[in-house]
Amino acid sequence: MLAWKRNRRVVLGVSGGIAAYKAAEIVRLLRNCGCDVEVVMTEDAERFVSPLTLAALSGRRVWRQSDYLSAEYGCAIPHISLADWAEVVMVAPLTANTMAGIAHGTAKSLLESVVLATTAPVLLFPAMNIHMLENAATRMNTGTLRERGYTVVDPDEGYLACGYEAKGRLPSPEIIIQEMWRVLCPNKGLASKRVLVTSGPTWEFLDPVRFIGNPSSGKMGRAVAQTAWYRGADVTLVEGPVSLDAPYGMERIPVVSALDMYEAVLSRSSDCDIIVKAAAVGDFRPEKREEGKVKREGLDRLSISLVQNPDIAQELGARKREGQILVGFAAESSDLIAHASEKIRKKGLDFIVANDITAEGAGFRSDTNRVVFIFPDGTTRDSEGSKEDVADVLWDIVSSLQGRAEK
Repeated sequence: MLAWKRNRRVVLGVSGGIAAYKAAEIVRLLRNCGCDVEVVMTEDAERFVSPLTLAALSGRRVWRQSDYLSAEYGCAIPHISLADWAEVVMVAPLTANTMAGIAHGTAKSLLESVVLATTAPVLLFPAMNIHMLENAATRMNTGTLRERGYTVVDPDEGYLACGYEAKGRLPSPEIIIQEMWRVLCPNKGLASKRVLVTSGPTWEFLDPVRFIGNPSSGKMGRAVAQTAWYRGADVTLVEGPVSLDAPYGMERIPVVSALDMYEAVLSRSSDCDIIVKAAAVGDFRPEKREEGKVKREGLDRLSISLVQNPDIAQELGARKREGQILVGFAAESSDLIAHASEKIRKKGLDFIVANDITAEGAGFRSDTNRVVFIFPDGTTRDSEGSKEDVADVLWDIVSSLQGRAEK
């Protein structure tokens, strides 16, 4: 886990809509991430989910409307102490009623007062009937909150409890956590930057059922794309066949073969500020793809003629425009530094991320990586940890290159 994600202090506000039941899963995920969580419920929220449930999951008492202006706490004022303690305040779900109260600063509830008093980032997740969502009052309140610097995340589309199938669903707890990480990320150096990342393997089919491929999981490329999104980038992910859940917050272009990836990347490269080639692209493909399945009957052996695939990174290097940053990856099994360094020169890379696939904790499908960042002047920098940790170091290096270019 990235260092800045650890031990974060989160106030989770829960208002009174049917989606309040998802608060239990949100709290569970936050605790699994190591966050300390204080839950603040409106009076109506308690009609949908028990405070006892959220107290058990958070490991802390739940703050209720009855605690607002209570004499029980003496000099401690709950809405001020919670507002000061929080590193981020989230409200999920946010009903139209609570939204209006926050937008107009009425402070009629403990939750509204916490939001009004905090100086921490505020994330709001509206969830309501589609007609309520599209009402002029709700649209005006949403605009007001965004103008004040609050992050208002649009609801999802899908089946609503009221019977409509439309926009208005609370996003999944996993998406809510991702939005929180993006707000909390301390480095926003990629804001407004257009980033393209390639990820995963390529498959080169021999016939309709067999292919030549590699065991890349796509985890490293995903980590690169996700951490770029945390830092504010507009991310496009060109990804080969992987068994990972769909990424959030970015455009994903699925491809299969090296030629597919070549076309997808080259058609988008000119508009990108930064390109990171993290995919494990096949160097060769069958010269001929059989239309039907090759049968084993009558064959003692099978010879396959292979031809080279185009070198995507080399083509990008040839087309590279001024100010564009190009980063490559090299998976090697011997002479790591020498082989990777040659690729920097040949492909016009700004730097390359090299890893020895035979090393423990650095092979395909691993959740960790051990890499060497190699630069055109021959200097190197070692990094190891989770793939997210390695990706974060990559973006630190990119940021330093951007800083030099802007001077």
